[in-house]
Amino acid sequence: MTSQAQVQVQPGAALPVLAIAGAMVSTYAGAAFAKQLFPLVGAEGVVALRVGLSALLLAAFTRPWRTLPSRADLPWLLLYGLALGSMNLLIYRAFARIPIGIAVSIEVMGPLAVVLLSSRRARDFVWVACAAFGLWLLLPLKSGTGALDPLGVACAAGAALCWALYIVFGKRASTAAGSGTVAWGMLAASVFIVPIGARYAGGALLSPAVLAAGLAVAILSSAAPYTLEMIALRKLPRRVFGILVSASPAVAALAGFMVLGERLSGVQWLGIALVILACGATAASAGSAE
Repeated sequence: MTSQAQVQVQPGAALPVLAIAGAMVSTYAGAAFAKQLFPLVGAEGVVALRVGLSALLLAAFTRPWRTLPSRADLPWLLLYGLALGSMNLLIYRAFARIPIGIAVSIEVMGPLAVVLLSSRRARDFVWVACAAFGLWLLLPLKSGTGALDPLGVACAAGAALCWALYIVFGKRASTAAGSGTVAWGMLAASVFIVPIGARYAGGALLSPAVLAAGLAVAILSSAAPYTLEMIALRKLPRRVFGILVSASPAVAALAGFMVLGERLSGVQWLGIALVILACGATAASAGSAE
């Protein structure tokens, strides 16, 4: 007979799950809102606002200068910031050209590749095939699928590569800067992202309305999600965390539909479902091997 202790739900167990759900909703609601600002300052301008204001917010709340990195650790923090900034810039450029749900489905191939490159198990490569088939359904490689902007697809693929590098460099940087890693990384990213946005958008970035909207994007897409993810990471095993985060493409697609009216075909929704299945199964498989 199963004991009461075995079936009893741990108090507060729902909090980290709700935190992850809130982080994903906040991130992609912020992305959908950000896309509405593209006609005013372009994707580059919006990214500059998001990264620059997020860097200021994180610096104010975490005060990373209390633990200064050593000179030997600076290259890792700079590489981490470069990957972080490039990932944001490329995915926003992708959002400007293709539906958000499709862009995120392509982007999550980055962390999936990181797991698979370190795998020695044949079953993990089954999930690669599953993800590849999902992408084939998403992309305009066959009749019956709406055409997608090739540059948008390329930008999403570039964001996937940067996400993989973000994981690799972030792991190394986190040992150097600890809890201040994200703040230092965002500051490093702002060094090159803000000038790009300023050159593209010019004085429009300083408009009070644009600055207010940019602050909302920074809070929704960076400050709030990072805080919620930290709550979840302290409570959840990495396997469970990875499985939950694998739902990102679906959340992104729903945000794109509800905020922007972006509609996907049934075949494209099936492709997103297969990508989610592959990412979730890979996360579960990786976690079981730890």
